[in-house]
Amino acid sequence: MDMTRHAVVTGASSGIGEAIARRLLADGWQVTGLSRSAPAISGAGFAHRPADLADPASLEAALQGLTATALVHAAGLMGAQPLGSLDHARGATMWQVHVQAAALLADRLAPAMPEGGRIVLLGSRTANGAAGRSHYAASKSALTGLSRSWAAELAPRGITVNLVSPAATDTPMLRDPARAHSVPKLPPIGRLIRPEEVAATVAFLLAPDAAAITGQNIVICGGSSL
Repeated sequence: MDMTRHAVVTGASSGIGEAIARRLLADGWQVTGLSRSAPAISGAGFAHRPADLADPASLEAALQGLTATALVHAAGLMGAQPLGSLDHARGATMWQVHVQAAALLADRLAPAMPEGGRIVLLGSRTANGAAGRSHYAASKSALTGLSRSWAAELAPRGITVNLVSPAATDTPMLRDPARAHSVPKLPPIGRLIRPEEVAATVAFLLAPDAAAITGQNIVICGGSSL
């Protein structure tokens, strides 16, 4: 595989992760997708490695022999319960997928990244806190500490690390039964964020023109923060 521009993208089988993989392929990247199920993506530039990001051993196996110039951690899951009925097992899974998997991915891939490498983590506007979504918000909020710490550590090598945090995005996760008690509100622009809009932002952060942007949280909220 051509290592000139090779991105590892988690959650590539659907939603934002799939949109990112497709956008990077269209931009001429080589892409390796990590996900439990195989994406509906074909082409010479794409490879898939099955991985359950909730299982560290599965993720370790998928990373064997893998190197990259960019890492995009887009895999995620939702859980929404009020206090008194928190699903602690699902909360632990969210922490594993959002935080621990990010740490494992960066720990294995960053040391061999070339100068000018890129890391982008997918956060959420909900990281600031939202009623009924405490487990989810906590796991996404932790990504700020990870990304800013790694940005400071990797800056001398010319590797940037950023967080992209969308508001409610039109993906299958939005229709997850686990969030039935927490219906998303439309942003002021009158529609949900499109996965392709998130993918375009990630593609820019991976480009040479974004070399001076690091340690930042790019919020795509459709005016929800106003």
